[in-house]
Amino acid sequence: MSFRLKKEYTESYRESKLISWNLSQSKAFEMVSLKSLAAAALAIPAVLGSPAPPSMDLDGPPRLIEARQGYYFSSWTDYSAGGTVQCNNGAGGSYSVKWSGAGFVCGKGWNPGGRRTVTYSGTYNTTGPGYLSVYGWTTGPLIEYYIVDAHGDLSPNEPWTEKGNFTFEEGTYTVYTSTRVNQPSIQGTATFQQYWSVRDEARVGGTISTGRHFDEWAKLGMRLGSHNYMILATEGYTGKDKMKSSGSSSITVG
Repeated sequence: MSFRLKKEYTESYRESKLISWNLSQSKAFEMVSLKSLAAAALAIPAVLGSPAPPSMDLDGPPRLIEARQGYYFSSWTDYSAGGTVQCNNGAGGSYSVKWSGAGFVCGKGWNPGGRRTVTYSGTYNTTGPGYLSVYGWTTGPLIEYYIVDAHGDLSPNEPWTEKGNFTFEEGTYTVYTSTRVNQPSIQGTATFQQYWSVRDEARVGGTISTGRHFDEWAKLGMRLGSHNYMILATEGYTGKDKMKSSGSSSITVG
C-alpha cells in the first residue's frame, strides 16, 4: 500500500479549531489536537512491509499486509511467470486462496511470532511445488523458517542439507537447512539461511508447537534471532525444474 502526501493538507472539525498546514510555504508549526492525531493514526495501516517468500522477487507486484481482528494477514504474489492468484482475507483467523501458475505466499498469524501452540484446520489441495506451513522470519541472525505440515512437489531452488529428525506427540519431522545468496528478505537483498522441519506424514489440520521445533533446531546448532512475523501460510512457486504450482486452500487459524 502507498500513500500520496498532498502539498496542501486541510482538515477541519466542527468541534475544534481549523488547522491548516501548507507543507511548501508554512513557516510556523501549529500543534495538532489529539483528535487530529488520532484520526491520522487510523489512516495508517498496522503494517507497512512484507518479505517475499523463496524464489520470489521484491521488485515484482505490490504486496499486501494488514492486521485484522487480532491476526496478522500477509499476501504476496509474483506474476512474472504468468498465472493467477486470488487470496482472500476472511474473518477472524480464516483465509482462502486459489492459484494457477503464479508464485505466491499468503496466510494469517502473528507479529511478532515466536514460541506458540498453533492450532489450525481447513483444506489444502495442490499440484506442483508448494507448502502448507508455519512460516516466519527472525533477525540477528536473519533466518527464514518453515514448519511444513503438507506439501506438493518438493522442488526447492537451493540445495537442502539434512540435519536430522525428531519425533514427538505431534509427529515425526525431518530437519533441513539451506542458504539463499543475495536474495530478497525482510532486510532487503541479503544472504541468509533457511531452516526447515518437514513432517514425514503430511496432514492438514492439527497443532504445531513452534517452541518444540525451535528447541530441536537449537540442538542441531540452528540458532534463531529476534522474531519478526509468523503465519500459517499457503505457498506456491516455480521450482528449479520450471514446474509451476496450482491448487486451492482454505485455512482457519486459532
